[in-house]
Amino acid sequence: MRVLGIESSCDETGVALYDSQVGLRAHVVHTQVDLHAEYGGVVPELASRDHIRRLLPLIRQVLRESGATLEDVDAIAYTAGPGLAGALLVGASVAESLAASRSIPALPIHHLEGHLLSPMLSADPPGFPFVALLVSGGHTQLMRVGGVGDYELLGESLDDAAGEAFDKTAKLMGLGYPGGPQLSRLAESGCTGRFKLPRPMLNSGDLSFSFSGLKTAVLVQMSERVLSDAQRADLAAEFQAAVVDVLVAKSVAAVARCGLRQLVVAGGVGANRELRRQLDEAGRARGFRVFYPEMALCTDNGAMIAFAGALRLAGGSHAGDGAFAVKPRWPLSSITVTD
Repeated sequence: MRVLGIESSCDETGVALYDSQVGLRAHVVHTQVDLHAEYGGVVPELASRDHIRRLLPLIRQVLRESGATLEDVDAIAYTAGPGLAGALLVGASVAESLAASRSIPALPIHHLEGHLLSPMLSADPPGFPFVALLVSGGHTQLMRVGGVGDYELLGESLDDAAGEAFDKTAKLMGLGYPGGPQLSRLAESGCTGRFKLPRPMLNSGDLSFSFSGLKTAVLVQMSERVLSDAQRADLAAEFQAAVVDVLVAKSVAAVARCGLRQLVVAGGVGANRELRRQLDEAGRARGFRVFYPEMALCTDNGAMIAFAGALRLAGGSHAGDGAFAVKPRWPLSSITVTD
């Protein structure tokens, strides 16, 4: 079964071809970072227009690099939500049209399900069941995953997601776009301890998150003094440490609560090296394994969508109704095995 995957939920255009017999045959991602940099954030209309320009050439590139043609494709999977409505519609329209022209299934895929399953594309994949930490610019959630479509929400952010807090804090500190990766790089040259920042909800007794107050605490520290370059690096390091401390503590608690021995980390913030280091250390100390997607698959990509589509087809899922319907808001816990 060869599945073409299309991802266009925000500011990356991703296309991939996954073969259930041989694995991932080709994938490519175009990022819109340069396009949105001068605005300091994603401009939805510009994102949609760029997806229109990029998508068909990227499909041709993936087919060429995989040595396949459209006639070799058995199904097309695309991100139907959540995300920016206009951006989602670009991918949905292309996928549904191509599928209709070939009379093959078109599968609407949940963006977060793609991230959730992406570590299974690695050479050493996890098996079901596992606990998953979905941590990205728009979402911070802990899930118990029993199988494809079997998702139990354990806890989530009550306000800013971790990635969103990284980006907003970076903007407060005058760093460029995208802010999260730049703040992480700055933190690597700093030391913790100079500044005292809270660890929000660390001892709340539940698996929920809250990061908006942490961002405000950084603003307070910056308003009290003019920071030197070294102090800015130390403040970035303390901010990163606060986020990582909370993510690690809640993840460890979720694994213990579910009685499982596998933790999957997915989403863009999952590429953070300090988060990976501390989660690996916690796993060794407490007897569970931590799995991550390949670095190239941490951000939005078509490979995770193609893979999720292949798993759903194998599980008996059916194609969409051809209506180009997208769901900008779509809780992951609401989908089922056959959605």
